[in-house]
Amino acid sequence: MTSDHDQSVAADPQRVLITGAAGFIGFHLARLLLAEGMVVHGFDGMTDYYDVNLKRRRHQILLQNQNYSATEAMLEDGDAFGRVAAAFAPDVIVHLAAQAGVRYSLESPRAYIDSNIVGTFQVMEAARKLDVSHLLMASTSSVYGGNDAMPFTEMDKADEQLTIYAATKKANECMAHSYAHLWNIPTTMFRFFTVYGSWGRPDLALFKFVDAILDGKPIDIYNHGDMYRDFTHVTDLVRAIRLLIDTRPERPASREDIDAGDSLSATAPFRVVNIGNSEKVRLLDFVDAIEKELGIAAIRNYMPMQKGDVPATWADSSLLERLTGYRPQTALQVGIAEFVAWFRDHYRK
Repeated sequence: MTSDHDQSVAADPQRVLITGAAGFIGFHLARLLLAEGMVVHGFDGMTDYYDVNLKRRRHQILLQNQNYSATEAMLEDGDAFGRVAAAFAPDVIVHLAAQAGVRYSLESPRAYIDSNIVGTFQVMEAARKLDVSHLLMASTSSVYGGNDAMPFTEMDKADEQLTIYAATKKANECMAHSYAHLWNIPTTMFRFFTVYGSWGRPDLALFKFVDAILDGKPIDIYNHGDMYRDFTHVTDLVRAIRLLIDTRPERPASREDIDAGDSLSATAPFRVVNIGNSEKVRLLDFVDAIEKELGIAAIRNYMPMQKGDVPATWADSSLLERLTGYRPQTALQVGIAEFVAWFRDHYRK
């Protein structure tokens, strides 16, 4: 028989603290969790890497939900995050805040050290002190670096990062593993693959291409279009994160308890999981799909490969499916249509 006390405890909504909640992915994740009745606190630095007004519009939408609260502060500024986290008392922390952008890391590498290394340390310290039930943190497909064996699997060697951005994300994985081992913090790192969709960042290819094509301006196509990406729609991505929240890694009793290919650490409750559409799409086909949706031919400016870029990414997402029963599946043309409709509504009224 269940007591009244047990019923009230069972009815308490899960409390999730999201860093980078005003960002592209954080915004979509917060909306999903709020729609499921969770209590969410967002922590965001509102940096000016891209249009802050876009971040504020996202934030205003979230703030319309009574279960959402937010703090604007920099992760790397002292113990601000620790104080906020302690006051909110989250069950789960999802760390998405980061200095993003492969190409920008060539211009401002220090920003990546401050945000991605120092900022992530603050998050891990808070998770340790609060003894959260699950810490989930964003990594990137860029950690696979110079690997050319595809599709990428979580058990592949990932020691040849080609940019400081990728190097900081691999460092985050190593830092997180050590904390999971030392403090028994269930930790999941997810590696994203070329995320796109509505409310996306202006520096992402889809946003830049649609904007330029509608204005009759040329688009830069690197490596003369001979590049491949695993485009993952943001709604699929956040659904995968949502399901992973409930799939905590456990510290194995022995190495024999680890199944080959599951990416579980032999010494810690720690796991790495790819989140990708598992479909390698040629860049020129991506441009063709955008042209088809817009009904406008792009002015194509073919360029050589940019420093730090990789010719291809392609995810093996079978581990995600084994853990959650879910696999990203939004078709590229459907996802592009969704983005174009949003873009026209917000930027071409």
